[in-house]
Formats: sequence, structure tokens, C-alpha cells
Amino acid sequence: MEIRALRYFLAVAREENITKAAELLHVTQPTLSKQLKALELELGKKLYTRHSFSIKLTDEGMLLRKRAEDLVDMADKIEREFDSLNDITGGDLYLGLAESYQIKYLAMAIRAFKAKYPNLHYHITSGDTEQVEEKLDKGLLDFLVLAEHPDSHKYEYIEFPESDIWGLIIPKTDPLASKKAISVNDLINLPLFCSEQAWTNEIKKWAGNTYPKLTLEGSLRLSYNGSVFTREGLGYLLTFNHLIDTSDESGLVFRQLKPTLETKLYIAWNRHQTFTPIAERFLEHLKKSFK
Repeated sequence: MEIRALRYFLAVAREENITKAAELLHVTQPTLSKQLKALELELGKKLYTRHSFSIKLTDEGMLLRKRAEDLVDMADKIEREFDSLNDITGGDLYLGLAESYQIKYLAMAIRAFKAKYPNLHYHITSGDTEQVEEKLDKGLLDFLVLAEHPDSHKYEYIEFPESDIWGLIIPKTDPLASKKAISVNDLINLPLFCSEQAWTNEIKKWAGNTYPKLTLEGSLRLSYNGSVFTREGLGYLLTFNHLIDTSDESGLVFRQLKPTLETKLYIAWNRHQTFTPIAERFLEHLKKSFK
């Protein structure tokens, strides 16, 4: 199976139209159709069905799309890594990030590092732990920022300088906004928004025996989206401090949980990772910066 054939397939999957995909790829439509047919023959499965002005992926096509995206990303990463082996002024870094105001420390480290290596290019993937950890394990990322303690059997890691503090985002006009801090009893019967990962880990441990009385209205991977729902009066968002705009104009306030709930942040990498020269230099830079 050729990478080129997978690139062709992904273009068609994204455009949902063979003619448009052929134009983007600068190939003729018959050439593209022939490549797709050969791919179906090679795999022994029908990958898409034609409609009047579009194509629709089959279940097998959807599976191939997910696998092809990872394979093409890996091929691109390998090409860039080898291109940068002789470049002493830069290269490519791939990072997966959790949400935290402490990302500022990573940004500061990158800024200082880029001053020394001006041809540095960094690629950021954001998401929850499951999403970005999978990419690290597949070799698509160099470093991973986690809002939970890394598995020391799989990863080496550095701890960020501070901790993230949990609290509740509340509409400014809500009676709860008058409280200085929020206890677990304050949350009973409230519609709550939170990441699924945090709900089943940090929040569950913090709430203790009261946890079964709490109501998860919706699980959201991005705190910003949760703040929009909160502003519309649909519920209350459990999140880290400093992630959401709680200025006077925002209509929202942050109230810390009581007792205090803290989460440490870590930057991790695979124990048996083979780094590019620029990634190895960046790791040494990080160790000095965070120390």
C-alpha cells in the first residue's frame, strides 16, 4: 500500500467529491478514480459509494480514513525529521497539550529556545489525555503535557512549577456567585459541566461519598465551550482557574472549591523514544527552564 494512494484517498474523503479532490491533487479524475479502485482491490473492501454529486465513505472507508491519517502524518513527520538532521538552526517539534494556564511556562521555554534556533517549527495538538496519549504512543508526538501523573513504566516526565486549582464557573447573577468558595454540598442537584476524565477521577475523589448525588449535565473536552453553556444558564462548569474569562464584562465568576482541589501538570515523553537532534536539545532546554 503506497502512501501516495492513501493521500489520494484522504483528499477524496475530505472533499467528498472526486472531481474537487482531483483538482486539489493536480491529477486527472480518471487517474484518481483508478488509484481508488486499485486501493479497493488491494484491501478487498468497498471504501465508498457514489451519489449524484458526492461520495460517501462506507464503514470500511471510515476505518481506513482513521488509519490513513495516522500513517500519512507519520510519513510526513519522518520526512521532516530527516530533512532537519543537518539543520543546526532548527527542525520540527510535535507537542500534545492539555488545557492549563501553566502552558505559559512551556510557551516561555519555546520562545527562549526559538531565539537560539530560529528555524524551529512546532506543531501543537490539543485534547484530552486519551486523545493526545494515543498520538504519543504511535510516535506522532515528541512530548505530551498531562494533567495527571504519567505512567512511569511508559514515560519519563518533568513536573510543571505550579499546580492548577479547581473551581466552579458561575453566572454573575446566580445566588452561588455570592459565595467565597464552593463546597461539595453546594453542587448537589446542580447541572454540571466537566471533562469526562476529570469527572471520573479528580472530582470523584474530591466529592467522596457525595459523588453519587452530583449530576453531570454534559461532558466537554474544552473549557471554553463549557463557559458558553454556563453563560446561557444551562449549568455550571467545573474547571481550572485562569482558563475562562471572568472579567466584569464576561458575566461569569470563578469560585474555588472547598476543600481545595489541586492538579499537577507534567510534560512527558516515551521512555524509549528516539529523538531528533532538535527535540533532544529542546528536552535539555526544558529541564533547565523548569528546574
